[in-house]
Amino acid sequence: MTSKPYIRLKNVSKVFGKDPQAIINLVLDNIDKTTLQNDYNHIIGLQNINIDIPKNKIQVFMGLSGSGKSTLIRHLNQLIRPTHGEIIINGVDVTKLSDKELMPFRRQNFAMVFQKFALLPHRTVLSNTYFGLQIKGIKGKELEDTAMYWIKKVGLEGFENYHPNQLSGGMQQRVGIARALANDAPIILMDEPFSALDPLIRIEMQDMLIELQKELKKTIIFITHDLDEALKLGDNIAILRDGKIIQSGTGQDIILNPHDSYITNFTAQVNRGRVVECEKIMNKLDKKKPSLLTIKKDMKLEEVARLMISKDVTEVDVISTKKTYLGTVTLNDVISSMINPIDEQ
Repeated sequence: MTSKPYIRLKNVSKVFGKDPQAIINLVLDNIDKTTLQNDYNHIIGLQNINIDIPKNKIQVFMGLSGSGKSTLIRHLNQLIRPTHGEIIINGVDVTKLSDKELMPFRRQNFAMVFQKFALLPHRTVLSNTYFGLQIKGIKGKELEDTAMYWIKKVGLEGFENYHPNQLSGGMQQRVGIARALANDAPIILMDEPFSALDPLIRIEMQDMLIELQKELKKTIIFITHDLDEALKLGDNIAILRDGKIIQSGTGQDIILNPHDSYITNFTAQVNRGRVVECEKIMNKLDKKKPSLLTIKKDMKLEEVARLMISKDVTEVDVISTKKTYLGTVTLNDVISSMINPIDEQ
């Protein structure tokens, strides 16, 4: 029995223009974005979005500029209201909430990390971190103790009395993350939070987020235009184009089974050996127990290839955590699965 999704978007569409309701049926019937703009002078922000998001996972929405990913994330906390559809969060249809009802709902359920850091320049690291707690009415020792706990968590102990202009970009974003975590909201919205950072700092921040998520298990909605970042962070990835979800699934599913030529081209430069796990390519043979050389099912193909070559073998067996036989992987399967397919269109 599968559990209900923590967040569900059902037939969500957003149209910008003079009278969106007058043309919403055209949008629901999948009118082309260009046709709607040229013939009806309205712009599609989102079109028939349907997706279920589980609790305590990282859901990545990615796409190029103008694909609708930032519009989508702002629908979750209703900074943008949909023209049509339902957005249900932990059993509550937020599209039905009044502006008065939305304010406490946002405070209780959401924290946000921004691309441009959005720190208050006159406040210190400490007071920036506890800003959201102040809004909630928390005071005194609890306020500072909670903020200091998260400042330490993100590696900024000793910088609590610095101001934002005294910090590097990466350090400023650590403050933004500490502020979001200090609010103890179950859902964290992250809108391209690392895209303004230098490549090495960006990798460092991604690693920090992965480590924090192992402990905290928040529901994180992460927006990016970088496929490598999406594959590294996302438990599930949805790729948007022109306001529509073109394909949704795990990184491995998208890499191994691209929905169309757009996705194939989008993923063409990915190092598949670092993404795909051996469980995806193993074949179950008529064996009662595994051979001497075994690997775990989540081992990446690049690691498997390196192991097989170092041991001078052409196949290895995949085992479960209980050491039972799951399947067999051959060197030929590993190599062929690491090669990116060529789009013949």
